[in-house]
Amino acid sequence: MPVQRGPWWRKILAFAGPGYLVAVGYMDPGNWATDLAGGSQFGYTLLSVILISNLMAILLQGLASKLGVVTGRDLAQACRDHYPRPVVWFLWVICELAIAACDLAEVIGSAIALNLLFHIPLPIGIGITALDVLLVLYLQNKGFRLLEALVIALVATVGLCFLFEIIKSSPPFAAVMRGFVPTSQVISNPAMLYVAIGILGATVMPHNLYLHSSIVQTRQYEETAEGKHEAVRFAFIDSTIALSFALFINAAILIVASATFHTSGHHEVAEIQDAYKLLTPLLGTGASTMFALALLASGQNSTLTGTLAGQIVMEGFLNIRIRPWLRRLITRGIAIIPAAIVAVLYGASGTARLLVLSQVILSMQLSFAVFPLVRFTSDKVKMGEFVNRTWLKSLAYLVAIVIAALNIWLLVQIFRGG
Repeated sequence: MPVQRGPWWRKILAFAGPGYLVAVGYMDPGNWATDLAGGSQFGYTLLSVILISNLMAILLQGLASKLGVVTGRDLAQACRDHYPRPVVWFLWVICELAIAACDLAEVIGSAIALNLLFHIPLPIGIGITALDVLLVLYLQNKGFRLLEALVIALVATVGLCFLFEIIKSSPPFAAVMRGFVPTSQVISNPAMLYVAIGILGATVMPHNLYLHSSIVQTRQYEETAEGKHEAVRFAFIDSTIALSFALFINAAILIVASATFHTSGHHEVAEIQDAYKLLTPLLGTGASTMFALALLASGQNSTLTGTLAGQIVMEGFLNIRIRPWLRRLITRGIAIIPAAIVAVLYGASGTARLLVLSQVILSMQLSFAVFPLVRFTSDKVKMGEFVNRTWLKSLAYLVAIVIAALNIWLLVQIFRGG
């Protein structure tokens, strides 16, 4: 049924789904590592970074969905249409690196959750995560709506687990609210900036822009100006509601880390395993189990959307279709090898550092997706009457420039030994 007909709530329900598939990437295990590090080391200060990152995500995902609805092309296909072949190949390689970094976080997060819940050694847990390809293939064969329903259920599981954690940790309301106010200390403190960039990389994920611009096209809407306007509007509502859940979960992780670890003097809790061990003595029975359960749900959720993003990127950039199981095994193999080596050689502390590093790598790739997205949606020839208005174009380019500038600054700090 075309989206235009029927009451507004039915239209929202008709478009509900793609936003949650995208939002999953904003609450994956990589977020846990950066949020735990930020909360335990710096208290509530980096809540402002989570808020700003989420607002950036809402803007950019809105542009991605608009590109898909209006042009009928996802971001990867639009890049293939617009840029010369060497640039397309470069953008594809960069995006594949981002997907591998994201998959690395999912592998480590799921393995840690299995270790915490069932005492499975990390190297073995990493191997078990390779089997999730079977789950992904099963769900894809059963239809897109079933996949979306499972994702929403897992998002709700993570949210309920952290609602429990916040209630148990009882953070001071005034301090939490002050944390949402930006401060120059984030830029001037190299250690804080490193974690802040990690949060940015974990929150605004480059491959999610490609994913959203594609899956929004699974919804029915009339191929008229009016139909597309309505489709763009309801797709934006869908992703904004879903990303609000992501904001709650990311903020909750940092708030729990700050209220539980930072205030008790445990400032170096950047490892998920350490957080798990400290939660029970500090918050009581059940806190650690809920924490690990949320981590497992988060890792498996991200696995589902990572697989879809990988297929969309390869087909969009290269116009190559390969079997989903083969694509999944290749991506997961790239992630498993470094994760397994680090787990065997350096144990839990090594995997924790690898998690944070994976999010910084994600942030480094982000500009290569954001600038083409802003350029295409600001192109009158491609977008027609849907082209970004001057204020939106200016805001989008400002976000793109801020992201690029922060990444350059981080690189300078790293090479200077900051």
